[in-house]
Amino acid sequence: MDLQLNGKTVFITGASGGIGRALARAFAEEGCNLALHANSNLAWLEDFIAKQTWKDRAIAVQADVSDAASMQRAMDAAVTRFGRVDVCVANAGRWPKPDELLSELPVERFQQTIAVNLLGAAWTAKAFMRQLKPRDDGHGASLVFIGSTAGRHGEAMHCDYSASKAGLYGLVRSLKNEVVRLDPFARVNMVEPGWTVTEMAREALDMPGKITHIVKTAALRQLARAADIARTVVMLSAPGVSRHITGEVLTVAGGMEGRTLWREQEIDEDSIRKRARES
Repeated sequence: MDLQLNGKTVFITGASGGIGRALARAFAEEGCNLALHANSNLAWLEDFIAKQTWKDRAIAVQADVSDAASMQRAMDAAVTRFGRVDVCVANAGRWPKPDELLSELPVERFQQTIAVNLLGAAWTAKAFMRQLKPRDDGHGASLVFIGSTAGRHGEAMHCDYSASKAGLYGLVRSLKNEVVRLDPFARVNMVEPGWTVTEMAREALDMPGKITHIVKTAALRQLARAADIARTVVMLSAPGVSRHITGEVLTVAGGMEGRTLWREQEIDEDSIRKRARES
């Protein structure tokens, strides 16, 4: 099946993280040009690109996603290099590790989480929309936000993260009606991962019993890999298969529910961890 992504340009924020790298690889496999964003990890990202077979189709751009002007400069650099950006994935985010009751949560932490996860996504979308215009072939642009099941179910002791991801629902449902004023076939969607094996989550997942606690609420009894999220984003971004999907939230969490589905003795934590780390 032709996804109609070959030759399109994709802008990915947070490309130095686990999901970001998987996104870069997945879009590169479809023949896309890549504008890959990082902030403090720019040098690492440049080295990562230099080692890829698709390095001539990719650039690294630096920006603080919480700064609208910084994001605009990064998007401008992508447009200067490739002429336009067809697909934008707002992936950059932070998940502060310490468990904190809201009553004890530092105000600065809450503000920073909102600034990166919610405002950063908004400034990414803003910069993308400012360069948006219809393509001659009628292939509509695509904007995909990376949310979290924490935005749907909540996450005790991490309400700053949950609130920041819940706010993305408002962006999706509002911007789907705005982008069509700039490109009549443009679409806005969100992919909502559950627990995914990445560097950001690894410390928490390595805690004894943590995986059992997570997967006993999921029908598939396994964790997502970064590639699982990336492939879903590619599908939603592809005009060849998703041209009539917009304003939707697709959860990629193994059938997670807000209730226990499996007893602890029915869960093999070592096996789950091994499968999740397989490429």
